[in-house]
Amino acid sequence: MLDDKLIVGQINGIFGVNGWVKVFSHTDPRKNILDYSPWTIKFKGEWQEVKVESSKVQSGGKTLVAKLENVTDRDLAREYMGCDIAIDRSQLKQSEDGWFWIDLIGCQVTTQEGVVLGDVKEMIITGAHDVLRIQNSSATEASEVLIPFVMDQFILSVDIVAKQIVVDWALEDDSEV
Repeated sequence: MLDDKLIVGQINGIFGVNGWVKVFSHTDPRKNILDYSPWTIKFKGEWQEVKVESSKVQSGGKTLVAKLENVTDRDLAREYMGCDIAIDRSQLKQSEDGWFWIDLIGCQVTTQEGVVLGDVKEMIITGAHDVLRIQNSSATEASEVLIPFVMDQFILSVDIVAKQIVVDWALEDDSEV
């Protein structure tokens, strides 16, 4: 079962004296985190839903700040520093295929011939195509493979439920990973 919470950022500072917080965003573009409300914040070890009353982009688009409901002063805002910010998966738009990039992390990648290349460790965003970074730590030597995420060319199928991706990819030395 997929986790319904997606961590999209962290509170990393306080802003002003009226309870505003600075936000570090993992979204792309960074300011997209401000489009979501409510947030689920891990506060003192427990997840709690918090409404974003107001938000804005400061100083040339680099600093994001938000005013959280019931956070009225600097001292209370300071207690939220370091807290992870998550949103519910239902708040995002899904791809036509019904999955998100984050769903690919941890999927096992095999060639169409059945050779296991490893597991997806991250998605690398590039100018041309996003790229799967696949790590195989079960081989005698840890190895890494980078495959452009181009459906129907290199990526033949994605099964999120089975955590399986099948690719059309040949290793350079024709040996198994």
